[in-house]
Amino acid sequence: MRAIRLHEFGGPDRLVLDDLPDLTPAPGQVRIAVRAAGVHLVDTVLRRGDPGPVSLPLPELPMVPGREVAGVVDALGDGVDPAWLGRRVVAHLGPVPGGYAEQAVTAVDGQLFVVPEQVGWSDAVAAVGTGRTALGVLELEPPSARDVVLVPSAAGGMGWLLVQAARAAGATVVAAAGGAEKTARLAELGADLVVDYTAAGWDDRVRGATGGVTVVYDGVGGAVGRCALELLRPGGRLVMFGYSAGAPTRFDTGDVVRLGITAGWSLGPRMTALPGGIPGLAGRSLDRVAAGRWRPLVTDHPLAEAARAHADLEQRRALGKVVLRTA
Repeated sequence: MRAIRLHEFGGPDRLVLDDLPDLTPAPGQVRIAVRAAGVHLVDTVLRRGDPGPVSLPLPELPMVPGREVAGVVDALGDGVDPAWLGRRVVAHLGPVPGGYAEQAVTAVDGQLFVVPEQVGWSDAVAAVGTGRTALGVLELEPPSARDVVLVPSAAGGMGWLLVQAARAAGATVVAAAGGAEKTARLAELGADLVVDYTAAGWDDRVRGATGGVTVVYDGVGGAVGRCALELLRPGGRLVMFGYSAGAPTRFDTGDVVRLGITAGWSLGPRMTALPGGIPGLAGRSLDRVAAGRWRPLVTDHPLAEAARAHADLEQRRALGKVVLRTA
């Protein structure tokens, strides 16, 4: 099989396309002939050998990155129900990577889900990865028709879904992204206001149009997140779930008291405590996509172009969920 391997930490060019032996599923596992594999910003952090602000454990090298795969079950380990053979599935591989490849193995009793025929491979990957996290944020901090919602990363995989959910809830929605190409794409979502957060005075434009916002779904952090925080009305909520800018939004208790807001992190233990935990979120996210309630935004790259996919993510050129396709 072909696979992308990381032999040494460094830049995107360290991702190399290798020929590796076919995988054999262990007892209780299936082998998936991978059609699509998800690329995550965390993958780029680990590739650089940087544990990041959350002190991620660095992998042993060489390794095949990637933890989200969709494809067809083509081999079974001992003890696996024969009905799995030939099924369209999507899986989150958990702490063991191996997604950037033409084959992957995973346990049946883990995060393995059947993909309905109407759901494409890339959309399935988006559902089991960014979709499950977006749904966790929404279940913890749901929008309402009374809210004015700001999504600063609206052209990203999660932000694209959060805008759709906020609109469905009847909220007034401000969709923000960096650059003309991304903001032009946001017109598809029907947000009440679209702004470019790289343009001077973007926050003043939001304040003038809305009088301030009541919810910020913050996956950007840095200076953009800080501007978004200052846009919150008294009683507003800063809901943080990431920091694509490289650092979380900075604030202290003085800011919370001065603005009269609440602020918190929506990942980790809060999310795992939701019904069904993380697997439950992934399943419910896939159901939303299958029912047409969510339309993911995906950028596909061939497997061999994993380095380009990483570079686009790091330089914030990517639109939506980034996916590697094997065919």
